[in-house]
Parts: sequence; C-alpha cells; structure tokens
Amino acid sequence: METTTTSFKICVDCADPHLLAAFWAAALGYDIEDHSALIGQLLSVGAIGPDEVVEVDGRQAFRAAAAIRDPAVAAPAVGHGGRVLFQAVPEPKTAKNRLHLDLHVPDQAAAVARLVELGGTVTGHGEQGGHGWTVMADPEGNEFCVA
Repeated sequence: METTTTSFKICVDCADPHLLAAFWAAALGYDIEDHSALIGQLLSVGAIGPDEVVEVDGRQAFRAAAAIRDPAVAAPAVGHGGRVLFQAVPEPKTAKNRLHLDLHVPDQAAAVARLVELGGTVTGHGEQGGHGWTVMADPEGNEFCVA
C-alpha cells in the first residue's frame, strides 16, 4: 500500500483577520502573505469588487482574509503546509478552542513577555510530569500554550 501525505493549512475563524495575522506572524516568525498582485488581477477582470478589498500597511488586501506562512516554505504555499489562514466570520468566539497551538521556545519567560507586548494575555499555567507551560490567548481570545 502506497503512503501519501495530505497537504493542509490551519484556518482560524475570527473578527479581524489582519490583526490576528500580524500577531501570529510576529509570534511565529512567519511572513504575512502579500496578496496585492492577485487582488489587482481579480479587480481588473471584475471577479471581486472594491468592497472586498482593504488597504493594510500600504497595500491591497482581502477585507475578510489574511494569511501567514513559514518563510522556509517557497511561495506560493497554498496547500503546502506551514500556512495559517485567518478568515472573518460574523459570529464571535464563545467557548474554549477545540484545537490550539503549542509554541515550543528556548526561553519561556521571554517568549511570554514578548507575546504579551504583541497583544496576547496570560490566562493560566499548567504542569505535568515536571514540565510546565503558560496558557495564553491571542488578541481575540484564542487559546494557545507556550512551553
């Protein structure tokens, strides 16, 4: 039987995709994807309207979506892993995440301090088998751990 891998990206529902893309790009050392060339093409052929576009950091971006990627993954990274898509949804976050990221860092205290400066909040601490971690939330309240 032949084994194949399945390509994927992580998708995060949110209220402000650009806020979360900026936070998570800084948190992970990822690059924010520049979709301005694609947006220009889509606008020029009428595939999207100007109401679907917003200016972010001096360039055109999709109003309802933003993405970040591992800088080690060659562009275009769609479907090739190392990518996180943030997509605007109308409903707010109402409960604990069913899936979260664990960030493994060499200096937990320094990483937590940096993430707080970026807009994250500390929500708790955990320990198991002598290994401790800090539970945090991103600017929209999505939980993650720093170990």
